[in-house]
Amino acid sequence: MTSPRLPKPDRPWLMRTYAGHSTAKASNELYRGNLAKGQTGLSVAFDLPTQTGYDPDDTLARGEVGKVGVPVSHIGDMRVLMDGIPLETMNTSMTINAVAAWMLSMYIVAAEEQDADTDPEEVQRRLQGTTQNDIIKEFLARGTYAFPPGPSMRLIADMIAYTVEHVPKWNPINICSYHLQEAGATPVQEIAYAMSNAIAVLDAAAERVDPSVMPKVFARISFFVNAGVRFIEEHAKLRAMGVLWEALGRDRYGITDEKALRFRYGVQVNSLGLTEAQPENNVQRIVLEALAVTLGRNARARALQLPAWNEALGLPRAWDQQWALRIQQVLAFETDLLEYPDIFEGSVVMEGLVEELLEGARAEMAVVAEHGGAVEAVDYMKSSLVESHRERIARIEKHELTVVGINKYTETEPSPLTAAGDGGIMTVDHAVEEQAKTALAEWRAGRDQVAVDAALTRLAEVAASDENIMPASIDAARAGVTTGEWAKTLRAAFGEYRGPTGVGEAASTTDRSAELEQVQAEVERVSEAMGRRIKILVGKPGLDGHSNGAEQIAVRARDVGMDVVYEGIRLTPEQIARSAEQEGVHVIGLSILSGSHLELIPAVIQELRDKGVEVPVIVGGIIPEADAQPLADAGVAGVYTPKDFDISVIMADIVRIVAEANGVLDEADVPAPTGGSIEAGATG
Repeated sequence: MTSPRLPKPDRPWLMRTYAGHSTAKASNELYRGNLAKGQTGLSVAFDLPTQTGYDPDDTLARGEVGKVGVPVSHIGDMRVLMDGIPLETMNTSMTINAVAAWMLSMYIVAAEEQDADTDPEEVQRRLQGTTQNDIIKEFLARGTYAFPPGPSMRLIADMIAYTVEHVPKWNPINICSYHLQEAGATPVQEIAYAMSNAIAVLDAAAERVDPSVMPKVFARISFFVNAGVRFIEEHAKLRAMGVLWEALGRDRYGITDEKALRFRYGVQVNSLGLTEAQPENNVQRIVLEALAVTLGRNARARALQLPAWNEALGLPRAWDQQWALRIQQVLAFETDLLEYPDIFEGSVVMEGLVEELLEGARAEMAVVAEHGGAVEAVDYMKSSLVESHRERIARIEKHELTVVGINKYTETEPSPLTAAGDGGIMTVDHAVEEQAKTALAEWRAGRDQVAVDAALTRLAEVAASDENIMPASIDAARAGVTTGEWAKTLRAAFGEYRGPTGVGEAASTTDRSAELEQVQAEVERVSEAMGRRIKILVGKPGLDGHSNGAEQIAVRARDVGMDVVYEGIRLTPEQIARSAEQEGVHVIGLSILSGSHLELIPAVIQELRDKGVEVPVIVGGIIPEADAQPLADAGVAGVYTPKDFDISVIMADIVRIVAEANGVLDEADVPAPTGGSIEAGATG
């Protein structure tokens, strides 16, 4: 009888923890601590100024420095970040996109400095890791783009061409479907948009390399996927992606090498499904989601990073990240899942699910192709994601989709996990930003400015030509150029860009629920009493590009009959205040998920006051409970967090706030609040 077991257990996947905060020194200590606990690879989280190409002293960096990741402003920061970590043997993943070429350049220089006795070309050949470098999904879901689509695709192609020749063990891009699911993508959309994206990237690369190199290019393309709690369907999704990827390689690019045709992916399991309410439930969600990418041998992840239980509340602490790492280690070393061949092979159910997903994905890929491919179809895909996300939220509101602790089984004991004085999260010291500015000034004062100017001049020349951007970027890193200077030079050459919001293109709702119609009626009464339709400005101050919540508020406000002003992401407080003044809005809704709310929200309110705009301001985002009172003291009329899932309730709150601020509460017969996050009479 043939044994059902493998001759010997498989090696575990690469285990990472997405980490970085405050400063390069603090992040280095965190990385070294995680590695000592058994983590087998690095996953670097950069702060938003770094991700979008701004130095800490830039106006747009206000409040964002060191919040969601580590600031890396120049080669000095990269040296400190990687101090004591052997880069020639480490496998490092960098979640960086718009400025990926720059971060890889500094990483290469830091590695060369670590091993100064070895030929630099040999050092580069030894480096292993991944740059996310997927700009199309930034336009669709994450918002950390810096340049227009055409030049952005050129930078990706340049990195692919350079690494295939000089850094052959490096994955120059992760085609990233993770954030598509976070933005509301169905499994079919996630598959279709990721594969369409891959086609666009490979076609761009084909223009920058000799045809004989394309098999190597195809072999170095990896994916970064999501895995939700519906883990059986999620596993089928990954098998379907493998089928499509192999077919794409064979049929479109003529790849015949079986190894090159493998679907290689890393994963972070779903963060969209993590809840602020009853956050302890997130632990079992994370475990189940991890099974989706580890159970089936033929579609197992090459690398895995798990979120911490408290990421819907704020930044995880080192202990929280340890818990996430231990989940991986228990799965790999205590269970028997690595001892068997593929346990789904021959499964009628799995094969049926895969075929179902393949049929839907192929059809959606055809629609993208009809729009001219992924780059040209950004507007279409963005509006489709906004609509899918709206449908998901509506299903939760209607209790068609159960989320335990949110719309069912909400009775609970107080959680000891959040009972401590820190609220169960880490908070970045506000002094970090000023320290970063001071350190940056010292760096600029101590470098060879002549060498910097020469490097930037050369970079500008290359950007304006057809040359590969990488050699000039590596030279700029050696010269001491800063992240902001590198990006500013490329912005001057390429121009700037604002991605689509998807709000205007999203179809009007077909929902005719009693709750929605009640709010629509309230909007009409208040608008009539004021003599003008309620007008709301939805704003995203700072560099936080996670716009899913803001988009859903804007779409629902439109659906209930309000006039909506939504200009997308990356606005300064002054820009928001000026828009509010010019548009004559009745209420402002601000969305921040990056932890910069205590700096940016008061700044917006002060700008409004300076312009004489006296309208209520409400705030939504990942906002710790302890921060609600300081925001109220600053003049905020209502605070909404992930636990406030019912958007119709939020809309009713907004109508009441506007009615009270304009003295028509009784005249318009607005009912009392029904469960939102405001107190009666709170208008700031």
